[in-house]
Amino acid sequence: MAHILVVDDEKSICELLEITFRKEGHRVEVATSGEAARRRLESQIFDIVISDIRMPDTGGVDLLQFAKEMAPTAVFILITGVPTIETAIAAINSGADRYVIKDHELVDQLRRAVQQVSENLKWQKEAGYLRRELRRLTGLDNIIGRSPKMRAIFDLIQTVAPQSSRVLITGESGTGKELVARAIHENSARAQTPFITINCGAFPETLLESELFGYLKGAFTGANENRQGLFQAAHGGTLFMDEIGNMSPTMQVKLYRVLQEGKVRPLGSTEEADVDVRVIAATNKDLEKEIAEGRFREDLYYRLSVIPIHLPPLRERREDIPLLARSFLERFRKAMEKPIEGIEPEAMRRLEAYDWPGNVRELENTMERSVALESGRNISLAVLPDKVTSYDSGQAAAKAGRDGAVAFPDAGLDFEMVIGETERRYILAALERSGGVQRRAAELLKMSYHSFRHYAKKHRIQ
Repeated sequence: MAHILVVDDEKSICELLEITFRKEGHRVEVATSGEAARRRLESQIFDIVISDIRMPDTGGVDLLQFAKEMAPTAVFILITGVPTIETAIAAINSGADRYVIKDHELVDQLRRAVQQVSENLKWQKEAGYLRRELRRLTGLDNIIGRSPKMRAIFDLIQTVAPQSSRVLITGESGTGKELVARAIHENSARAQTPFITINCGAFPETLLESELFGYLKGAFTGANENRQGLFQAAHGGTLFMDEIGNMSPTMQVKLYRVLQEGKVRPLGSTEEADVDVRVIAATNKDLEKEIAEGRFREDLYYRLSVIPIHLPPLRERREDIPLLARSFLERFRKAMEKPIEGIEPEAMRRLEAYDWPGNVRELENTMERSVALESGRNISLAVLPDKVTSYDSGQAAAKAGRDGAVAFPDAGLDFEMVIGETERRYILAALERSGGVQRRAAELLKMSYHSFRHYAKKHRIQ
């Protein structure tokens, strides 16, 4: 929870806010003067400072400037019982994060502000911890995940990186296969040598051969100079071959020979060159199925798949979605210089419920779009794509067949999320049917008014 400093020369305000926030689990310190607040800021680190603007010795604006020097990351909330245009302008110009008037809604406004700040702090601290852990494990801080499946992959990266064995990374598009390949390279003895990538599906057969093996001047029309291939360019380092499943049968034979003998022969040359390259391949195809249907060589598969790593789709690690979403939010917020602080609870719930067929890449694009469109302080439902906000997480799982059996997804499902989504959907439908009359909606759902209010509060339905 947050560490809060309350500063006000009115002892009753300090006591009220101290009791309020301590009940909610926060650590609270109070100071009844600006000078007392200065001493506390010099000796302790606070997450949030709530200060009156007008005090006998040191005003809130002066205290804010001092606090920004001592604790630049602290959130500063100025409160006043004498609201004027001048004080509002002074608060904004001094860099206050919030400006709250002392009236009958003071406590509620501060509680909401502190709750939002605390939530952001929690995710920032967790993201910072995970980034430090992942940097220790992989040498990179842009692979994000806290789910058991991702932690197992981090352990596997740490284990296989020091080896020279080839790695085959499988998984759907957008799951981060290249990031894993880079992490393996960065944690290996080859970290200071080249890491070169090629998308095998982006080149026709003839061009792919020249890209990989190089060519001599005059080898074919347009070959006006000697060119080194990627295998030679990656000598001593790592060659990441993405979309290996799209390689033609002819190229598969040639690649197999290079992997077997450790030699390449440029087009137009009669001489071979030794290459020391660690090959990491990746594909979104089921290569065993491709082998069975005659589209991929079995011997090449076993050459590539010495150490297989399978990346799970995002729908199988939903607990990673909030952390990923906030990480992307922070990146795009800074890039676009927008004062967006977080994601509304309902918007986050929708992000977690969606199946993300495009995986992490789709989530990244969604967050970039949302940051660009959002004009408020938090990402709201209004800026999320319709496919996300209208997605029915229980539709596939709860659809009954002719025999009355429930269709169960192969990858499993989040039971609590599906049940919660079903509850929420029926509550909203009952409210719509009853014209917003809650007692009538409760009757339609065959439940007591008290139970209806409980479920409405649980799902944050106003």
